[in-house]
Amino acid sequence: MNLLDAHFLFASLIWGSIGVGYCIYGKRQQSWLPLVAGVLMIAVSYFVGSALLMSLICAALMALVYVLLKQGY
Repeated sequence: MNLLDAHFLFASLIWGSIGVGYCIYGKRQQSWLPLVAGVLMIAVSYFVGSALLMSLICAALMALVYVLLKQGY
């Protein structure tokens, strides 16, 4: 894993920032689903070593949150 790879750093910055946004939104709305998804996105941006895999996991988390919130969770 090359931590100075530009693609990895950019993906980590983007997905970590979106994860923080989800955490803030979940806390303010008192909704556990976006809060947990935000924490998972932040964890993925720290622990996954591939920019592509990180992007796929985080995009799947965003889609999961969207679908579950539309269903009423």
